[in-house]
Amino acid sequence: MIIVSACLLGINCKYNNLNNDNQKVREYLNGKEFVIACPEQLGGLSTPRNPSEIINISKQEVSRCKVISNKGEDVTENFVKGAKETLKIAKLYNCKEAIMKDGSPSCGSKYIYDGSFTGKKILGEGITSALLRKNNIKVISENEL
Repeated sequence: MIIVSACLLGINCKYNNLNNDNQKVREYLNGKEFVIACPEQLGGLSTPRNPSEIINISKQEVSRCKVISNKGEDVTENFVKGAKETLKIAKLYNCKEAIMKDGSPSCGSKYIYDGSFTGKKILGEGITSALLRKNNIKVISENEL
């Protein structure tokens, strides 16, 4: 079983009420069992919502970082809650693999934005991807398919 970022399958759950529908993801999932989740919605954030980025990122301990919206609102607790709820779903369905949207402060698996809201990307992972990996779920991005 695979857990997949909902936006990658056309669900309008991005911060701007759009999606990241991805044909490669759809093709990869053809004939496979999967479940979808949007960690940010599971964490209680609305759609649409203000864009957010991780600040104070530490490669050693993602759980110590903060997630701040572009309006300065601390939404860390929403992101942590969403990660935990996504992990619950993954465990419930015995997911061994996750396909997550790279760049997202929740789902980024290879890179995230640097916290400056300037569009600069850095190596790193989102809160949810980090938690899934910590729980032995293989996390890949849509770009790795």
